[in-house]
Amino acid sequence: MILPGLAAKYQANLLDSVIPFWVRHSVDWEQGGYFTCLDRDGTVYDPRKYVWLQGRQIWMFSRLYNQVEQRPEWLEIASHGMRFLLGNARDAQGRYYFRLARDGSPSFFQRKPYAAVFAVMALAEYARTGAGHEYRDAAVSLFWQVIEWIRRPALLGREALPGQPSFQSLADSIVVAKMALEIADFDLDSRIRPLMDACLDEALLHHEPEREILLESRGGGPDARLFPEGRLFNPGHSVEAAWLLWLLAEKTGRTQELPKIERILEGSLNYGWDAEYGGLHYFMDIENRPLLQLEASMKLWWPHAEALYAAVLAYCRTREPRWLAWLERIDEYSFRQFDDPGHGEWFGYRDRQGNLTHSLKGNHYKGCFHVPRALLLAWKTLEAGVESCGP
Repeated sequence: MILPGLAAKYQANLLDSVIPFWVRHSVDWEQGGYFTCLDRDGTVYDPRKYVWLQGRQIWMFSRLYNQVEQRPEWLEIASHGMRFLLGNARDAQGRYYFRLARDGSPSFFQRKPYAAVFAVMALAEYARTGAGHEYRDAAVSLFWQVIEWIRRPALLGREALPGQPSFQSLADSIVVAKMALEIADFDLDSRIRPLMDACLDEALLHHEPEREILLESRGGGPDARLFPEGRLFNPGHSVEAAWLLWLLAEKTGRTQELPKIERILEGSLNYGWDAEYGGLHYFMDIENRPLLQLEASMKLWWPHAEALYAAVLAYCRTREPRWLAWLERIDEYSFRQFDDPGHGEWFGYRDRQGNLTHSLKGNHYKGCFHVPRALLLAWKTLEAGVESCGP
């Protein structure tokens, strides 16, 4: 009975706690888009709009409408965000801002492609609501533009400098996998399959076989380990990459990669788990040298949300007891430390020992995405059991 019980738990947390919080507090019905800087009770403490989170929330409410129930409220919230996104988030060259004023005026340009990544996801999922083929076409077109921005960062004003180490980021493989899984079913471009293969190959180049993890950066030349980037491990990213690569391998028929991906997932959890206080470390140096990230020892919401779904996926695919043990461990820690039955949603930040450091439920990076996505995917995968094919 473990699977039905967990499925019911995640369904209830999603539909009775997490989503109602964002419905009540995040939608700016007056000036468009979504507030994401919300305190514990939903009070807005920064009215500006962060474009990563606009796209993510559009995707989330579109996915709820498409896969849970066709509630008019959910579709209207998604449509409300889409109007704001398309009306305000792009400059004259089609590049996406990072932050907007409350009224949609440009506020900050990050010079990274990630805001556009979540616009791709938003457009693709919104298209499935029946909104029209123009959203599907826009998703595909923007997808290929983002690929070009990743390959040529100078197009976003990020020229390579002569003293810069030549590292490639795992984050780029993660976002390409996310987008590709969203648009692959549209089957509009024969280039998508080779790109998915390349994404899988490039992500696996980050594999560090001694610990069976994915490092944040690869390349950097023979002296890569002299730099903090060459030694950096982010357990949450490695875990999220593992489940995305699992689905990508299934999607492309490259099931021969699954044993390696499963080892990476297990290695990431084993190495990333804090044996003393529980939970996943945020950043680690694989040589135990000092970290530049001052928040490295903290425990954040999103790695645990990613790990929750990853363990569900691994257990439902393999039925191996070790994955159920991991699921129970992650579930216990996550709900004890992050869930807030009093006001809904999850807290985001605790110190290593588990003390709450911030009362907020959202900010410029935490919004309506990691927690509800993980709960939805975990719920639906558990319901489907071993026959599930993932998101």
